[in-house]
Amino acid sequence: MIKKAITATFLSLTLGMSAAFAADIGDKETAIKIPINEWTGQHLSAHILGQLFNKLGYKTEYVTAGAVPQFAAIAEGDLHVQPEAWENNVGDIYPKAVEEGKIKVVGSEGLSAREGWMYPPYMKEKCPGLPSWEALYDCAQVFGNAETFPKGRLVTYPADWGTRSKDLVAQIKLPFVAVPGGSEGAMVAEIKSAYDAKEPMIMMFWEPHWIHADYKFDWIDWPKDDKACLEKSGGVAVPECGFQQADVLKVAWSGFEEKWPAAYALLEKFELTNDEQNPLILKVDSEKQKLEEVAAGWIEANEATWKPWVEAASN
Repeated sequence: MIKKAITATFLSLTLGMSAAFAADIGDKETAIKIPINEWTGQHLSAHILGQLFNKLGYKTEYVTAGAVPQFAAIAEGDLHVQPEAWENNVGDIYPKAVEEGKIKVVGSEGLSAREGWMYPPYMKEKCPGLPSWEALYDCAQVFGNAETFPKGRLVTYPADWGTRSKDLVAQIKLPFVAVPGGSEGAMVAEIKSAYDAKEPMIMMFWEPHWIHADYKFDWIDWPKDDKACLEKSGGVAVPECGFQQADVLKVAWSGFEEKWPAAYALLEKFELTNDEQNPLILKVDSEKQKLEEVAAGWIEANEATWKPWVEAASN
């Protein structure tokens, strides 16, 4: 009888622990939907996080969604978690949804995002006042070509990405011609060509991006803290501040934690840095490796990093 009682007690405790663990895991049948935006770095963040969710026993689904429209779907629970939201490109829906509690900001992903005007280090020899923005007034000609001389040539984002650089050039009366890049690929091709030939170049660009794993760049310095420079439609509030920089955040549907508690606990721990993401982007965009395999390769090589996240989420 005593043996039966002990066995029954053990089974009861085991079942109770299993039930508690299952409760911590939440819904293992409904797929967690992760949006896929327009750039490779976000694809990698999404797939690495998704594969870690799989290790907890969750199903995942990747859904193509624009960087701005995705927030309406997250607010409604049609999409569930975004590990790489650039907060300076979110539209009007996002701040309202956060304020109303429909989208929850979980924390920073760990990326140090930057947008601005970058140039190869060899340009400092031709323009000793760099990286100061004021040096561009005196050095415009050294950045020019036959089409823009005596003005400098500034390669900007493709036209459908907005006109921030063109507006800034006009506002501070900089003697440069803003020339839109045809596409990200065209901009990268121009970077490689100019850099390898040591030709003049200054370009509006961003990081993280794989190009920074292959080439070194310096950035134009502006006189004030970028985060104090609030951009307005059609320009910037204080031109000499340059460009508003982004916080890169992890955000989730408000019901995410309740439905998938262990996944939420992992999301809180999840992070990637520029030094980790840049070489992964290089593998996908430049070396043409498969995205899913690159994400899996990071997981295989970094067990010491992510295993504590999974273990903490499981307990």
